[in-house]
Amino acid sequence: MEKKHSQSKPGLSRRQFIGLAGGAASVAALASMGVLIGLTRNEPTMDPETIKYANTESDVLVIGGGIAGLFAAVKAHDAGAQTLMVSKGRLGSSGQTPFAKGIFAYDPETSDYSIDEFVDAVSRSALGTNNPVYTRQVAEHSLARVNELRDWGFFNSPLYNKSFRTPMDERKIPIMERIMITNLIKENGRISGAAGFSLDDATVHIFTAKSVILCTGAGGFKPNGFPICDLTHDGTIMAYNIGAKVTGKEWNDGHSGRTENPAACYDGWRGMFDRSPGTTGVEIHHDLGVDMNYRAYVLGNPVSGGPGSRGPVQEVDGGPYTPDEFRRQNRPGGGGPPRDDKPPGENDRPNGPPPGDGKRPEKGGGPPGMGGSSVGGSSAGMAIHKSEGLVPINDRCESNIPGLYAAGDALGSYMVGAIYTQIGSSLAGSAVQGAIAAVAAAEYTRNVEMPIIEKKTLESVQAEILAPLNRDAGYSPAWITQTLQGIMIPNFILYIKKESLLKAALAYIEELRDHHLPMLRAADMHELRLAHETANMIISAEMKLRASIMRKESRASHYRLDYPEMDGTNWEAWINIFKGKDGSMQMEKQPFST
Repeated sequence: MEKKHSQSKPGLSRRQFIGLAGGAASVAALASMGVLIGLTRNEPTMDPETIKYANTESDVLVIGGGIAGLFAAVKAHDAGAQTLMVSKGRLGSSGQTPFAKGIFAYDPETSDYSIDEFVDAVSRSALGTNNPVYTRQVAEHSLARVNELRDWGFFNSPLYNKSFRTPMDERKIPIMERIMITNLIKENGRISGAAGFSLDDATVHIFTAKSVILCTGAGGFKPNGFPICDLTHDGTIMAYNIGAKVTGKEWNDGHSGRTENPAACYDGWRGMFDRSPGTTGVEIHHDLGVDMNYRAYVLGNPVSGGPGSRGPVQEVDGGPYTPDEFRRQNRPGGGGPPRDDKPPGENDRPNGPPPGDGKRPEKGGGPPGMGGSSVGGSSAGMAIHKSEGLVPINDRCESNIPGLYAAGDALGSYMVGAIYTQIGSSLAGSAVQGAIAAVAAAEYTRNVEMPIIEKKTLESVQAEILAPLNRDAGYSPAWITQTLQGIMIPNFILYIKKESLLKAALAYIEELRDHHLPMLRAADMHELRLAHETANMIISAEMKLRASIMRKESRASHYRLDYPEMDGTNWEAWINIFKGKDGSMQMEKQPFST
C-alpha cells in the first residue's frame, strides 16, 4: 500500500490548473469545475488564529457518553481513580444507547439455561465466532448492572439523561460534552491522553491521562434510516493510528429500513425510541445477518420477511447458512429452545413482547415497530454489536497498547459472535464491559505516573487536528462522504461479496485515502468535525474491504458468492488488523481457540 501524502497544504500546479479549468486562468473557472470534481476553494467563516487551547488531567479518561461510558466512569471513580468523561454528544443521548430498549438480564434463579448451557448455545449459533470468555461475562454480570440501572430510574423513561445523571451527579464526576476527540496520544509506548476540539466554541482540548477507556461505539458510512448516522468508528481508527489491533471488520449488521420514507429514522423506529426500556431473558437466535440481503440480490427489493417476521413468503435457493437448530420456523416467538407445541403468539417471549411498539411487524414487515416491506443498507458500515473494535488481550477489556481499554461496541470482544444471538445483549454487554474496563483501568493507574506529553507531540497533534481549516482548497467532507457511500453501500459490495468487486471497490477507496483524505477542507468547527469523521470512514472502509477479501469463506454475517461454504479447515479464526511500521495496513489470523 502506498504511503499517505503529507498533511501540508495542497496546491495546484499550473499544469493541473490548466487541465482542470480548461485554460481559463481564473478562480471562477476552477470553482465551476469543482462542482463536478468536488474540489473547491476553502472559504472559512472563522479565523484559525483565534482558536484557544485548554489542558485537562485525569487518572482515567472515559471517551463516550453512552451506557458503556456511564459504567466506565462510575466504576472507575468507585475504584478510587480521578475520572473524567468526554463525549461527542450528550450523556445518555449518544450513539445507539438512546435507541436500545431491551437489556439482557441473566437470572440463574429463573432461567431455563445454566450459564454453561447459555455459552454453549451461543457458540453453536455463532458458528464458533464468539469468545466464550466474554459470553460468560455478560451472563455473570448482567443482572447486577440491570439492578443498578433500576435503582437509578433507568426503566422509568424512554429518555436516559436523567437516570444517567443520577450516579454521575452523586459522585460529582465531571463531564465535558460536545467535544470531538480526534487523536489518541501515545508516549514511551503507553497511552498518555487524547486530543480534540469543542463543537460549540473554537477550543482545542488536550487531555492528559494515565489511562483511557474508549466507549465510542461502532459506526457506519452515515446511512439513512437507522440511528448510527453520527457514529463513524472514531475510537477504532484513533486507536489503530497509534498501533492498536482492530478486529471484526468483515462482518455486517443487517438492520433494514422500510420502503415508506426509508431515510426517516424516527418514523421507522419510533416504536423503539418512544418506549421505556425493559429486560429480556435467554433467547438465543441466529438473526440479522445477510439473509435479507441475499434475498434482495436474488429477487430484487423490496423483500418480505426479516427481523421479527414469521418468515419469508418466497423461498430462495442458496444463500447464508443458518443452523437447523436456530431456523426461524422452528422457533415460535423467535426465542428459547426449539418448540413445536405452541403457535406464534404476541407474548411467548420469556419477558413479554419484542422491542418496538410491543407488536410483531405486519406480515411481510420490517424491523420491530415498522410496517411494510423492508429495504437494506440502513446500518451500512457497521458490524454485529461487539464483533468489531479493538482486540482485547485478556478478559479485562485491555488493548495491546498499555493503559488503553475499550468497552461496548468499541471493543471487538466477540461477546455473542459474528451474528445476533441474544436479544438485549448489546446494551447489557456495554454496561458489563464498561464496569470491567473501569476497574482494570483504575488498577493500572495506581502503578504509573501522570505522563508528560512532549511539546513537539502536542504541536504535531494540534496541527493535524486543524489541518482542514488551514487548507486554501480541497474536497468538502460532504462530497467525499457521498462518493464513499456510492462505493461501499451497494448490496453487491458490502453484503453479497465476491473478490473482483471487492478489489474494484478497494481501488476507489485507496484513491480517497491517498489523494482525497489529505485534501479534506473545513470552513468552520462543524465542518471540521465532518472532515475527521470522513477520514475515519475512509480507513474503516479499507479495513472492511481488505478483511472481506481475506476471509475466503462464508460464515455468520459474512457472505461470499465465490466462497459460499464455511471453511472449517482454514477459517476457524478471527482477522486482526494493525498498522505496519511503514504505515501500511497489515492483517493476521487469530484462531478462535486463543
